Amino acid sequence: MKAHDGMYIGGAWRPAAGQDVIEVVNPVDEQVIGTVPAGTAADVDNAVRAARAALPEWAATPPAERAARLAALRDVLTARADEIAETVTAELGSPLKFSQAVHAGVPIAVAGSYAELAATYAFEEKTGNSVVHEEPVGVVAAITPWNYPLHQIVAKVAPALAAGCTVVVKPAEDTPLVARLFAGAVHEAGLPAGVFNLVTGLGPVAGQALAEHPGVDLVSFTGSTAVGRQIAAIAAGQIKKVALELGGKSANVILPSADLAKAVNVGVANVMSNSGQTCSAWTRMLVHRDQYDEAVELAAAAAAKYGDRIGPVVSAKQQDRVRGYIEKGVAEGARLVAGGPEAPREQGYFVSPTVFADVTEDMTIAQEEIFGPVLSILRYEDEEDALRIANGTVYGLAGAVWAGDEAEAVAFARRMETGQVDINGGRFNPLAPFGGYKQSGVGRELGVHGLAEYLQTKSLQF
Repeated sequence: MKAHDGMYIGGAWRPAAGQDVIEVVNPVDEQVIGTVPAGTAADVDNAVRAARAALPEWAATPPAERAARLAALRDVLTARADEIAETVTAELGSPLKFSQAVHAGVPIAVAGSYAELAATYAFEEKTGNSVVHEEPVGVVAAITPWNYPLHQIVAKVAPALAAGCTVVVKPAEDTPLVARLFAGAVHEAGLPAGVFNLVTGLGPVAGQALAEHPGVDLVSFTGSTAVGRQIAAIAAGQIKKVALELGGKSANVILPSADLAKAVNVGVANVMSNSGQTCSAWTRMLVHRDQYDEAVELAAAAAAKYGDRIGPVVSAKQQDRVRGYIEKGVAEGARLVAGGPEAPREQGYFVSPTVFADVTEDMTIAQEEIFGPVLSILRYEDEEDALRIANGTVYGLAGAVWAGDEAEAVAFARRMETGQVDINGGRFNPLAPFGGYKQSGVGRELGVHGLAEYLQTKSLQF
């Protein structure tokens, strides 16, 4: 076990204001693998002051130079990819191959995309007798979750830095080690002191202090809708910009013309990926009544192949939460066709890959975000019924549509109340905006739309 000291503030590791620490636990064997300081309001204040002090010079830095710093950061992350993957595997529990491909690979791609965007984006434009300038919004508070611990940091920090903002990151308390590794990468990439700052700590203490800090101009938060609501209320009280990426209960709609076996197998894989700890996971599979029984059989067989290869969930608390939802599904009359509430191993926070059939839209498991490897399969009568069910939750983050004809899938997708839809298994695109309708959030991450979140406009009339 390693005790990690200090906060990264103003370009250096500085002692924490208090003595309290957070224990980081490996979810596979339940062993404490390290500690980090539990930051206080005093640490947050120091970090925000450092970010404010660094802001004028960084905001005035030419975009090409900011782009060069981001390219250097991407190169450092690339060089440290193995260390990143091993760190995420140790604190999140995801299988190493998945950590290499996704937890290390995606942030590197996103950092690279913003290095390019910073160099090419038009920060000013002429319209009539005016010149419109897009300027950095200021000091950004980035409060990030544990499920994609480095990606969620980079998806906020890279566009903020590209825009000319300075940042204070408060990472999730379950996965702070990769955040510290990232701070080291920022330092090695030569970003000016105070442009990036890191405070580890608990959400209700350090997170709240950061959201409430009058020196913060924008709060970007990814996590639960409940906490998002609190942050939005704090921001509203201070007339402060807010970007929220919250929960999801995404529908995977399989139209009758689709390749059923492919759609079901990819759908199950999507839900089991990262042990179901993905806000955009397609946790509701919608199948036409005539194909329903076949789809259930296919899904049960696909889930059974995973065994415990998917890795654990992040913590004992999360394991209890997910198993509680599985028990609720059984209690409300859904039919268990794979998995169940029993832990597949004596040790570690494992949950069996679980599939429910005969799920109705009013059941808890069809309405609430579980955040574990649990799939609900619902039947629909016709296309209008499928659309009604797909849109029938408070969420609207992602989704999928499968059809034999792409145009048919697109027509359905255009009617879904959701921020992102994959057509016939469309691939992840780091340049495409990601974010939600309804209670899935406010604002977008990634690509040009993600950059725009960190800019404000000024028009000069001539």
